[in-house]
This record gives sequence, structure tokens and C-alpha cells, in this order.
Amino acid sequence: MRHSGIRLNTDLGQHVLVDEDVLEIIVTSANIQSDDHIVEIGPGIGILTGELLQRAGAVTAIELDDRMIPLLKSYLRNHSTISVLSADEGSAHLTIIHGNALQILLPEKPYKIVANIPYHITSPLFRHAYLESSVPPTTMTLLIQREVAEKICDEEHSGMLTIMVKLFGTPELICAVAPQSFIPPPAVDSAVLHIRSHEKPITDRPTIDQILRLLKIAFAGKRKMLRNTLGSMDPSSLKLRWAGNGMELLAKAGIDPTRRPETLTVEEWIHLARSTPP
Repeated sequence: MRHSGIRLNTDLGQHVLVDEDVLEIIVTSANIQSDDHIVEIGPGIGILTGELLQRAGAVTAIELDDRMIPLLKSYLRNHSTISVLSADEGSAHLTIIHGNALQILLPEKPYKIVANIPYHITSPLFRHAYLESSVPPTTMTLLIQREVAEKICDEEHSGMLTIMVKLFGTPELICAVAPQSFIPPPAVDSAVLHIRSHEKPITDRPTIDQILRLLKIAFAGKRKMLRNTLGSMDPSSLKLRWAGNGMELLAKAGIDPTRRPETLTVEEWIHLARSTPP
């Protein structure tokens, strides 16, 4: 990169993983098979991409920064024949797509996501993969901010992201990763997170959509009791033709209004969403 006169843009979350042990943990956790199609987001110069190519049947690498694509080709020249394709063109053993991963259609056949992603796209990526894509990934193995990974896996205090992920899969925190494993080192600790997706979401799409609306209201004041958030909401905020109020909704679902949103389980959110009148 120095030879090419390229400086990493940390505003885009560009931190190159240089720890070979962590690299091995990522690809091992992903349990890549020879017929797998892997989607990698933010390949950079291709350090992880090269390992994926040695294990998978096909890799689609989506890179936002066009400066990286020549370096990616150069780094991977010994791994495969590379073709740079647009999102609607065909596939190859390695396909490099220049674009925003949050705006590109993900595959319509089974695939896994394995990536060291920019940390600021963690939540949008989950929404894109699970809510906006016709086929969700079978697994996701991500290098993300440690604090976020720990919250996703927290069994006692669930955040919005925790609930959303658990509707679609089972998360597991694999290991913590120190800042020194990257160039340049990020300002926070990182972690490898693996999510094994359910064969299908644990509830139907209308219920999921209703849960997401309820989560947005409840976590607008996450330290507040539910009676002060959901309990005081206007039913019209959920697009309901209903004359009742939020306290009646909580009572119908059998949820104590003095509880805080982070204490509710995924099952309780499903029950709460299904308690809302049609």
C-alpha cells in the first residue's frame, strides 16, 4: 500500500487484519466446505480472501473502495483467475464487485458471509442480510467490535440487535481480538462472532416487523420501565386501528410494566407482538 501511495481510510473502517492466528480462527469457525459460496464484505487487499479461496467453491468479494481492487488482484494473483463483475453478471471462482454491500443484492442460492467488516455497518448488515434479502446467509462469521459482539450474545440483558439476531439465528462469541492484530490498530477491542442461522426465522414476517417497531419504541428509553415507553405509546405509532393503549397491550401479553426492555426474552417479544390487535 505504501508503494502504491494508498493510505487507509479509518473513517471507512479500514483496519487490515495481520494476525495469522486470528485469521485461522475466522476460517475455522466458518466451517467452510469445498462447495460453499462465501460472500466477503470489505476484502481490502485480500488477506482473508486468499484463505477463503483455498477452502470454498466460490467467493464473492464486495469492495467499496476502488483503490483496493488493483491491490486485491495483485495479492490474489496466485489464487485464482479473477474477474471484476457488476452485481447482476455471472459468477466465477472469485468475483470482485465494486460497490456498497448494503445496496447489493445478496445471492439467491445458499451462501455464507465471512468478513472483517467496518464496525459501523454491523447493524445495517444484519438488516440487509436478514430482512432485505430473499435468501439469508446460512451462517455469518464476522470480525466486529467486541462490545457489540458481547451484547449480541448476552443472555441476561438483550439489546435491539440481540433480539433481531436471535430471531434469525444462534450467535456465539468465538474469541476476543486485540487492537494490535490490525494495521492500523482500532481504538476498540474486537471479537470474532459466529451466527448459525435457523432454517427459517422463529416467527413469521408480520410478527418480526411488529417486533422491530416495538423495539424501536421500547429502546428509545432503554433504562426506562416499559410503562414509560410501550405503556405510554400511541397505538397509531404501530399503525393499529385500535382504541386501546400501551398499558393494555402489556397486560394482554402478561408482561410486568415495571420491567425494562433489555430483560425481555425473544419469546416474550414475539408474544407481545402477537398480542397487538390486527
